[in-house]
Amino acid sequence: MFGIRSCALVLAMMFAAGCTSYYKVSDPTTGKDYYTTEVKKRGSGAVTIKDAATGDDVTIQNSHVSKVTKEEYETNRGSGK
Repeated sequence: MFGIRSCALVLAMMFAAGCTSYYKVSDPTTGKDYYTTEVKKRGSGAVTIKDAATGDDVTIQNSHVSKVTKEEYETNRGSGK
């Protein structure tokens, strides 16, 4: 039988695994797509992200942000389309 601690640990692991959101951020000016887990909105419609492929912080003045699945994120994060 599972004890209270075991149940709490399983629930905590399930909660932690489900907390991450994945995003594709497209820059229409350059045609480049970025993948990230966090989008910070700035003034005048700009966003700042941490590019999953390079680890660089990138600010995009005009962007299109869409949520993607973990699988799409994992497949495309290094492609820099």
